[in-house]
Amino acid sequence: MEDTLQLQVLDLEVPVLTGIYSEETHLPQPLRISVRVDLDCPARFEPDTPLTASKNYMDLKHAAQDALPQGVHFTLVEAVAEHICDTLFIQDARVRRVRVDIVKIAIAEANESIGISLTRHRK
Repeated sequence: MEDTLQLQVLDLEVPVLTGIYSEETHLPQPLRISVRVDLDCPARFEPDTPLTASKNYMDLKHAAQDALPQGVHFTLVEAVAEHICDTLFIQDARVRRVRVDIVKIAIAEANESIGISLTRHRK
């Protein structure tokens, strides 16, 4: 079994144009996005191991916030997750697996979490 390193950025609140109903399509909806990335990793991390041996956590945050195209309406939150996965695979060849969890905050009635999880593996 290969060693992997998992980086994660959890519970980012991001406004995204998404939805299928008319009341959803004109304004961004708040989504809670979590991203987990499995990377190839070196045999060991020593105290002086440089950042280049891993990946900057901010790359995950960027993929879930800034890399989403402005003004584009995503009919499904699954497409939002797909875009995040694509961004992370393009950024770094060491990324082996990406999992994106998205919760649609605005539709919760009793503080429940309603949403999706999408996991993609590098092909």
